[in-house]
Amino acid sequence: MEIPGSKSITARALFLAAAAPGTTVLHRPLVSDDSAGFSEGLTRLGYSLVREADRWTIEGRADGPAVPEASVFCRDGATTARFLPVLAAAGHGVFHFDASEQMRRRPLGPLTQALRELGVTLVHHDREGHHPLTVHADGIKGGHITLDAGLSSQFLTALLLVGPLTADGLTITVTDLVSAPYVDITVAMMERFGVRVHRAGNTFTVPATPYTATEYAVEPDASTASYFLAAAALTGRSVTVPGLGSGCLQGDLRFVDVLGRMGADVALADDRVTVTGAPGGRLAGVTVNMRDISDTVPTLAAIAPFADGPVRIEDVHNIRFKECDRLDACAENLRALGVPVEVGRDWIEIRPAPPRPAHIACHGDHRIAMAFSITGLRTTGITLDDPGCVKKTFPGFHRALADLRAAWPDH
Repeated sequence: MEIPGSKSITARALFLAAAAPGTTVLHRPLVSDDSAGFSEGLTRLGYSLVREADRWTIEGRADGPAVPEASVFCRDGATTARFLPVLAAAGHGVFHFDASEQMRRRPLGPLTQALRELGVTLVHHDREGHHPLTVHADGIKGGHITLDAGLSSQFLTALLLVGPLTADGLTITVTDLVSAPYVDITVAMMERFGVRVHRAGNTFTVPATPYTATEYAVEPDASTASYFLAAAALTGRSVTVPGLGSGCLQGDLRFVDVLGRMGADVALADDRVTVTGAPGGRLAGVTVNMRDISDTVPTLAAIAPFADGPVRIEDVHNIRFKECDRLDACAENLRALGVPVEVGRDWIEIRPAPPRPAHIACHGDHRIAMAFSITGLRTTGITLDDPGCVKKTFPGFHRALADLRAAWPDH
């Protein structure tokens, strides 16, 4: 399976390219609604960006946006909505940001409070800590701040990324952090663009060192790959994803370890990963802490009914604040499938039961739509109320899944 570029890496690469003086070329970036919204936002902020097939070229600047005023609509994109106001704050001017109703519900408060502590003037126009907002930018001096990133690691990533654009550098002490592997991606990518982050325990220090423009190849998206690797485990067949190997930056590749615990055979090479399901798609029950790979929770929930024992997913309170409340959305759809499920503040437990036909409520969430499509590989009569929401990260998902089924013998 050829998987599209990583959403997380594409967003970080676009920020880094915009902040690095000179010309950066991104190879094989994700082409989706999220990445289109991010690149459109950069264009509105005055950055030059040329998109060609599998190759995007960005002219970067070290002093923020190239225009004195702009309005940016962030669509549904969390990285767009959280990263671009921070990038704008490093410039000089007045920059307005708004987003979809879905994104307006998602929190920004810890991030915008941190910017205020750094001397940035910004105003929330509706609800405090949410879009829409206006940044009155006059550069960022830098300094030392304390940040709670327990709801989203993107708060920390945004501040790390802007650190080199501050006058004096930035030191961030984190009191809580979820999805830590995403921060590891950020730190590794910053180093590729010439800036080394120093970490001592829960404190990160970023020097005021200019970024260096470069050429950067975007990895396939490990979260997206999880659906196809889960499909192999569920059906007793085999799927290989090239480009995701032992050197992969993305923590969500650890989802294959969960599949391995459930009985699938996992082969991880330097440049690829292969999952082969047990005969008949046999799956064992499992209890797993998914705090660091929480984007793959719906994938596991969607195949959990076929296990031979309960599947319990723990420490994932943060997924209640994604495109939808993913814990409740998974529970709602599993119940519609006739599967016994219990859910708590930060956990869900699913007991095995043959799913029955059901109409899946996607809640506008690409991960719910893609995950429960995998359930349909062993359950007839699965339909989605909003199949088009997959455009956020993988517009061609349903065609790719159909092609995969057609390629398997005796499909």
